[in-house]
Amino acid sequence: MTLRLQMLGTGGAFAKKYFNNNGLLCTEDFTLLIDCGITAPLALHQLGKPLEKIDAILVTHIHGDHVGGLEELAFRMKFVYGKKPVLYVAESLAEPLWEHTLKGGLTQEGIACLEDAFDVKLLREGEPTQLSPKLTVELIRTPHIPGKASYSLYINNEIFYSADMIFQPELLTKLVYERNCRKILHEVQLTGPGQVHTTLQELLSLPFDIQSKISLMHYGDEMESFIGATGEMSFLRQHEVYTL
Repeated sequence: MTLRLQMLGTGGAFAKKYFNNNGLLCTEDFTLLIDCGITAPLALHQLGKPLEKIDAILVTHIHGDHVGGLEELAFRMKFVYGKKPVLYVAESLAEPLWEHTLKGGLTQEGIACLEDAFDVKLLREGEPTQLSPKLTVELIRTPHIPGKASYSLYINNEIFYSADMIFQPELLTKLVYERNCRKILHEVQLTGPGQVHTTLQELLSLPFDIQSKISLMHYGDEMESFIGATGEMSFLRQHEVYTL
């Protein structure tokens, strides 16, 4: 089974060069947009990816670099294509996504709730959900901001895609040694203390065999100066297509 990943952006919340860390995950007949941050509509335009070719969106948490493009996407789908985009979202995120993020901009005649703007599909933590015949996603809650839910993804029971998260070595170890994880797409903070993110130094503390499975994303604009300093790990690049 072939999965392809094309990152619309690979940057952290404050990165300007690399855009927001959002990606297109594709099977032969299904395209999932993982997160839709502020820069996602521009990145899709630059890549020539029509919105109507995206089968669904999944959001990991409700920070602007992960959901800031949803308002534009919803309006364009409604007024240009006459459709409601399919939105996969954790049960715990649906209400705050509307009340705290989208309500102010999307509310108008005919749109009074999240379900008016999107075809909402609720996901439960720890329950694998088949999104298409060749794509299954399981939400794994991972710590980021205290008091705010954030969910990493376990894709097809073999690929870990991290949301923004504090370092979780026990989880990574369990996924690799007990759940046969063969690929890890992990956020990284290259400089400074990792108060709400995983730092490069923390990831470098992992065993080499786990490091060798890791591709780094959600980094700062200083990324180029860290090439060659990431141990067994490599950087994902904006707009490149990867076979997973």
